[in-house]
Amino acid sequence: MPRSSLPLVVVGLTALTVVASACAPADSTGDTKTSATATGTAACVKDKLKLIKPGTLTVATDKPAFAPWFKNDDPANGQGFESAVTYAVANKLGFAKNEVTWTTESFDSSYAPGPKKFDFDINQISVTPERQKAVTFSDGYYDVAQAVVAADGGTYAGATSVNELKNARIAVQVGTTALQAVRRQIQPATQPRVFNNEIDAINALKNKQVDVLVLDLPTAFYVTAAQVKNSKIVGQLPRSADGNEQFGLLLQRGNPLVGCLNVAIGQLRSSGELARIQDQWLTSSAGAAVLK
Repeated sequence: MPRSSLPLVVVGLTALTVVASACAPADSTGDTKTSATATGTAACVKDKLKLIKPGTLTVATDKPAFAPWFKNDDPANGQGFESAVTYAVANKLGFAKNEVTWTTESFDSSYAPGPKKFDFDINQISVTPERQKAVTFSDGYYDVAQAVVAADGGTYAGATSVNELKNARIAVQVGTTALQAVRRQIQPATQPRVFNNEIDAINALKNKQVDVLVLDLPTAFYVTAAQVKNSKIVGQLPRSADGNEQFGLLLQRGNPLVGCLNVAIGQLRSSGELARIQDQWLTSSAGAAVLK
């Protein structure tokens, strides 16, 4: 759960100058890497970007937009981790806050193939090879850990290993990498209960229809702090062997805007601003033990 603080202040409208390859189209695999083109420089400024609406950055997310990713179900207020990241990226591309508009796109339809009504979608969407066949992702803006939440004092509240969760009734949201983690790492004796949206999975735990809930770690802290009374984080699932899971900005397949987004994200990382945003809104995610 994020600590209380002032909204992110969007400053300056400095044009971002980068190598030409940074704004080149993504390759045919849908990979976030950009192909090299002519040498020299090109400006990733709003007047030269290929956008849904010229001069405006159109950003999508789901509704309701939950904390700690957003605050008060209002993506446009600059508060919450993903809202703050969006405006920081926009600032790097030369957009003022009032030049960013928001549209609604459900989580499971965001990575479906086909034309998009947004420039990019930010909605805790993990980059996976399957999704990259249909859409293009930016470089990661958040390294994800999955967490297990249980009723405090319940059967599985004291679990210290993944093996101890095999007989648990598990709730998870459809289409998420949390579901993949449950199937690959926990391998429960019975199939997990899969819900269409996050709030239904949370309510299943609240109403004792399941024993544990598996979801990303920052959201798990918010669930235990504000949504499910007398619940606790049992621990984190171990990192997968195939590398860290990351959230990426999602674009229509082949959208050349990805190159400029990657440069903006890279600058936010190298300057420490991305870490500061994460510390501001996701600081509570420290401290959950990794299950053996």
